[in-house]
Amino acid sequence: MDALSQWFESLLGISSATQTKVATSLLGIILLWIIYLVITRLLVPRVEDLYVRYRIRKTSGYVIFLVGILVIGRIWIEGFQSLVTYLGIVSAGLAIAMRDPLVNLAGWLFIVWRRPFEVGDRIEIGGHAGDVIDIRVFSFTLMEIGNWVEAEQSTGRVIHIPNGKVFSEAIANYSKGFQYIWNEIRVLITFESNWKKAKDILGEIARKHAEAVSKSAADRVRQAARKYMIFYRKLTPTVYTSVTDFGVQLAIRYLCEPRRRRDTSEAIWEEILTEFARCDDIDFAYPTYRYFDNVLEGKSGTRPDSSPSG
Repeated sequence: MDALSQWFESLLGISSATQTKVATSLLGIILLWIIYLVITRLLVPRVEDLYVRYRIRKTSGYVIFLVGILVIGRIWIEGFQSLVTYLGIVSAGLAIAMRDPLVNLAGWLFIVWRRPFEVGDRIEIGGHAGDVIDIRVFSFTLMEIGNWVEAEQSTGRVIHIPNGKVFSEAIANYSKGFQYIWNEIRVLITFESNWKKAKDILGEIARKHAEAVSKSAADRVRQAARKYMIFYRKLTPTVYTSVTDFGVQLAIRYLCEPRRRRDTSEAIWEEILTEFARCDDIDFAYPTYRYFDNVLEGKSGTRPDSSPSG
């Protein structure tokens, strides 16, 4: 061994002390890598829950990475006696040379500590919306929803967002707190239609499709009220009436799960089309222009006085 060490020293100009540090570092890295493989290849696959499996794999990777830094730092830094000293040296260097990665690292610590979102949550941040599919030290990954696809369904694109964005962008979480969203379906019918009858039909359809969700949401509200100022008094489906330029607008407002928005909307619309097709006194309205003769069509009290004056 001494002869081999002297040969390396003469060939590469590396002292025996440095050679020992290199060999020890490589051995430590190999051992930690073997431990990581044992955890991820042998132990993790035995866990049936996909979410737990993901958390174990990510946590073990972070822990082994941190242990590796501490071990190698202990080997190479002379006089390294305490964790505080080493972390002080590392943080000073990072603050000077790696501002953006440091911000992203701080963002990761914020995500892990405060948990504004977790893997599996549906969020919107900085104009991007999607399901969180991965969280790493410097960035997190979304499976994009919305954009050119209606009803916030998946586009198939994967978006990588720096963790530092959690400090500069507002985060909307579909899955935390209340865990339901309000959805609205606007139905426009003609002025001549029987709007009261149409409103009753829409109310019955909405209750049929959203009543079970409303009951479950009431429990969620009580749980969320312990942490957030969420106080919804009415969670049952409602139909609101308003008037537009082209007809009477009836808006169904109901609760649904974030990922079932399109499914519930489709089911409600199909039933609306079926029920309205059976009614002779209800017609859908659309942007049109018509000539209105007030003398023949208007109410008697609004018609101009045709009698001679005097």
